[in-house]
Amino acid sequence: MGDVFLKSGPESALPMFEAEAQGLQELQAANEVRVPKVIDCGIANGQSHLVLERLNLRQPTADIARRFGEQLAKLHRHTKGQFGWFRDNTIGMTPQRNNLSDNWIDFFREHRLQFQIDLAATNGYDLQESGARLSDRLPELFTNYEPVPSLLHGDLWAGNWGDVDGEAAIFDPAVYYGDRESDIAMTMLFGGFGRAFYDGYKAEWPMAAGHEQRLKLYQLYHVLNHLNLFGSSYLGRAEQLLDALLRN
Repeated sequence: MGDVFLKSGPESALPMFEAEAQGLQELQAANEVRVPKVIDCGIANGQSHLVLERLNLRQPTADIARRFGEQLAKLHRHTKGQFGWFRDNTIGMTPQRNNLSDNWIDFFREHRLQFQIDLAATNGYDLQESGARLSDRLPELFTNYEPVPSLLHGDLWAGNWGDVDGEAAIFDPAVYYGDRESDIAMTMLFGGFGRAFYDGYKAEWPMAAGHEQRLKLYQLYHVLNHLNLFGSSYLGRAEQLLDALLRN
């Protein structure tokens, strides 16, 4: 066995580790982008653990970024019959509900947008009114666009990918099947993905008309999650995205 990467926590963290392991295995089965191999997941000495192959990461070149864009588009072409996943998982430390659904708008409204809006309310951030207005307007963002249930990384920010031995690798996923634009939106939220990446993606699978507004919608999910995880420094950004989505 080579070098390993160990995550550990209390016994209660085991479902989170199991979901991550199964997400990595789902991505690995697609055979499009490298992921760390799962070595073990379980409980020992009163602690839960997840043992993964250790990845020796380097800063990606533009060429690797372009190829990664192509690979991600190919990953997104792995689809299932329904949106969601066979189990719930987490986005960061936040529960992520993945109840299977035939309707993407209904799935996103209930298990992504409303879940985070309700959680924000329990944390003292009242976004219920604007959240309800946006919920009612969701169908307008999907005029002439029908997403397919694409295999998603689910939490694809700059810190969750890198160059390993000259190829892109991804890790720390929040896997489910959903609109591919959701992954793209997350790549744009905190930087770290240059033009070469997007050129590679679009060469393999161009973006659909109207994606600009939907990208804001999907970024809102992640910003709300950061608000709920890290506090009020993300409130202004959440309000800006809500306003922008409600103005159009």
